[in-house]
Amino acid sequence: GASLGWWRRRGISVPLFFTLVVAGQFAASNLIKFAVERVRPDLGPMGPLGTPSFPSGHSTAAAATYAALALVIGRDRSPRARAVLAGIAVGIAVAVAGSRVFLSVHWFSDVVAGLALGWTWFAVVAVSFGGRVLWFGAPGREPAAWTVGNRGEPLIHGVDYFARLAACIARAREGDQLFLSDWRGDEDELLGPEGPRVGDLLAAAARRGVQVRGLLWRSHPQALGFNQAEQGELARTVNEAGGEVLLDERVRRTGSHHQKLVLVRRINDDGQVAFVGGIDLCHGRRDDAEHRGDPQAERLDHSYGPHPPWHDLQAEVRGPAVADLAESFRERWNDPTPLERRGLRLPRIIARSTDEPAKPGPLDPVGPPPAPVGRHAVQVLRTYPAKRPAYPFAHDGERSIARIYAKVLDRARSLIYVEDQYFWSDEIALLYEQALRRARNLRLIVVVPRHPDRNGRISGPTNRLGQLAMMEHLMEVAPDRIAVFDLENEEAEAIYVHAKVVIIDDVVALIGSDNMNRRSWTHDSELSIAVLDEEEDLREPRDPAGTGDCARRFARDLRLRLWREHLGADDDDGLLDPIEGFDRWRRAAAALDAWHEGGGRGPRPPGRVRFHRPRPVPAWQRIWAWPLYRAVVDPDGRPRYLRRQHRF
Repeated sequence: GASLGWWRRRGISVPLFFTLVVAGQFAASNLIKFAVERVRPDLGPMGPLGTPSFPSGHSTAAAATYAALALVIGRDRSPRARAVLAGIAVGIAVAVAGSRVFLSVHWFSDVVAGLALGWTWFAVVAVSFGGRVLWFGAPGREPAAWTVGNRGEPLIHGVDYFARLAACIARAREGDQLFLSDWRGDEDELLGPEGPRVGDLLAAAARRGVQVRGLLWRSHPQALGFNQAEQGELARTVNEAGGEVLLDERVRRTGSHHQKLVLVRRINDDGQVAFVGGIDLCHGRRDDAEHRGDPQAERLDHSYGPHPPWHDLQAEVRGPAVADLAESFRERWNDPTPLERRGLRLPRIIARSTDEPAKPGPLDPVGPPPAPVGRHAVQVLRTYPAKRPAYPFAHDGERSIARIYAKVLDRARSLIYVEDQYFWSDEIALLYEQALRRARNLRLIVVVPRHPDRNGRISGPTNRLGQLAMMEHLMEVAPDRIAVFDLENEEAEAIYVHAKVVIIDDVVALIGSDNMNRRSWTHDSELSIAVLDEEEDLREPRDPAGTGDCARRFARDLRLRLWREHLGADDDDGLLDPIEGFDRWRRAAAALDAWHEGGGRGPRPPGRVRFHRPRPVPAWQRIWAWPLYRAVVDPDGRPRYLRRQHRF
């Protein structure tokens, strides 16, 4: 049974790998033997053995074979485990070689050459299979730099996302796969006015024979303001129905798994679809364009009221990029590192109460990607921190999200449009500063929440401090080209902006779980996508950046949809041109601010945008808030050498 499971997991590549290693070293050593024809040492009355001496066949075989065994056994294990296995393999090979000299059947140079030949041949085969020495690369699938032929659709608001998600999951049948990774999941969250509940929908899929696999961040107790009990309830509901949902705490000390992915792979048609973005499957997210809030509210700062209005966005993706997203989930699922840090007994007791499987079954390689279905190029982006034990798929962590932002901000020339939950960090402020100094016509529009979600005596100053510092820094650079706004609904209730969207020059759009802060770029696990439409937008200005990239339909259409909602516009008049649109935002915010300052007399100006004016943090509070902010609120998950070099 164990052998069959191993075979299914590894497929034909592992046996083929071993065959090439063993057969190749045998052929190579014998070819050299008969070419050199070196005589063996004299054994006295017995005389020398009849076969050629150089190189030692036993040494060659031991070096190649045991290195291959160590590599395959160590796949998906921690760096320490792989190092131990490599050391054992080297020790056995050296012992075999030494025995050949001790028995006087080989010269010393014979066994040295045999070891060198065996290890060299092993390395050649390992690399040819897509890996690196002591890190077997096949089978499996490396996420592509970009995939083309995708179709992406932005789903603005939780209502639209939940309805689409429920329909996709309801169509899944026996043999299909459903992957879920989330920061938070509430079993009783309704996906529509009449349901279904999240837990019921996933459990029903598992009972139909859908392979439901989930990775929820384990979170922390309610006493600390987190949602550990809710995570456990959702996991229990799905696990009792035959699914496998794990509470995953393989993070840094103050970190979290912040990825928000639901992926459905159907075996009988081309209905592979993934949803990636900022929307969790939990309370507070099912809001619509009116922004009255989710009836199942999440508790935020009291300034947001009993049902906080919520602005968010998720992207639906179909096409080859779905395979990259599936591979990202598979890498985390197959990580052999324990789900909890050693010595923490209580969390494991909680996990066992959810009927979590003791030994979750591994996921098979993703296989070929879905066929092309559209015109969008999509890049899958992740953040993983550097930690111990390291992620097998990201030894030093991964910061592809940070790196693509550095690239696209470097190319920005006309407009950077940002919707973000936080918008803070020294390193990120520097990237924006460089972009603004480089392009003198560049405008920056940022939309953030009016108040932090936690705005108490301790949490408030630490949450506001980083944003204030970033705003002050950028305003010194280009005060007339930067505008930061927040949103309110028609009842003047502040809207909590949870979206994570960036649009550069109407060319590329980035959507995901990451925020504009150091935590998201280096410390927590994140999952996002960049979308570049192959179709140019022919409306003027056709090339707002003046770089020849030209505006693209996906990025521009997304920006215009968001702007029409926020500005209360019926059409795109005055919104297409970035400079004209920037001025319109400022006029709309000034008009609404003036209306409020005048006591709300007369007709309310159109739109929902207000200038963002966070409450200052006094100097005496900054003394203690800065260390807390840097250590807990916005920590750094980079390796030390990258911190010293100020690089991502």
